[in-house]
Amino acid sequence: MTVIEIAAPGGPEQLRTAVRPVPKPAENEVLVRVEAAGVNRPDVMQRQGRYPPPAGASDLPGMEIAGEIVQLGAKVSGVSVGNKVTALLPGGGYAGYAIVAAPLAMPIPQGLSMVEAAAIPETFLTVWTNLFERGRCKAGDVVLIHGGTSGIGTTAIQLAKAWGASVYATAGSEKKARACEALGAVRGIDYKTEDFVEVIRAATKGYGVDITLDMVAGTYVQRNLDIAAVEGRVVTISLLGGSRAEINVGMILVKRLTLTGSTLRSRTVAQKAAVADAVRENVWPLIESGEVRPVIFKTFPLAEASEAHRLMESSDHIGKIVLTV
Repeated sequence: MTVIEIAAPGGPEQLRTAVRPVPKPAENEVLVRVEAAGVNRPDVMQRQGRYPPPAGASDLPGMEIAGEIVQLGAKVSGVSVGNKVTALLPGGGYAGYAIVAAPLAMPIPQGLSMVEAAAIPETFLTVWTNLFERGRCKAGDVVLIHGGTSGIGTTAIQLAKAWGASVYATAGSEKKARACEALGAVRGIDYKTEDFVEVIRAATKGYGVDITLDMVAGTYVQRNLDIAAVEGRVVTISLLGGSRAEINVGMILVKRLTLTGSTLRSRTVAQKAAVADAVRENVWPLIESGEVRPVIFKTFPLAEASEAHRLMESSDHIGKIVLTV
């Protein structure tokens, strides 16, 4: 099978096409013929040498795919050869075939193409477990999404709005701020020309934000605390602005704040399967009704994975980047 390997830690040019044997599924796994694979920021970090795959996982990048099951492990039940699935992986998605833990092979929501289906697992499961399980998002909440036009951001805006929350989102240009509003945000905020703390404080008449979904960290941490409402929750999912911050801890006490966060990749199959089950129950109906859809910005053939990574690193995209196999 054709795969995309990381030749050495570094830039997009380190992604190279290679040929490897088709892997064989273990007893609780399935083999999927990949038709499309989502591109995510952790793939870029892995290529840079900053985010190694978990022990035992494929060294190939790629954490979400869509395709057809072509082989079952000896103890697999509940799925069949020929099923069209979308799946979450710890790695190995940039390939013609991929091994998937059977509980993480999810039926494709009705009405979605393979490209759209490949844009779901990593993004939707990350948003669900952080915004809804850890952040306890509910109707009436005021929610702030940083990175509103990323794959995570476009998903989070739609899901929070579907739950009845009032959504604010930051993005890196006026065009992107308006794109956030088109997806359902009350207000998109161009962080290059506007202070999100001031904008939200004025818009909410001083109330602030119940939940912040933050992929920046760094200097944003204290600003997230500044704008948090009483009993607010700040959920960190990435560290694009750095892993260290100086904060006023007293603000946590006075406002009774919750600071939390998580990663998905390193969790056990059982833990990921619980999240996948919740997403299928709560989110699949929204996707099938058309209320929520993955936003696809551009596709690239698998052999052009390096160009997909260059686009990801430019941050010029709105929504998801997907490789076609």
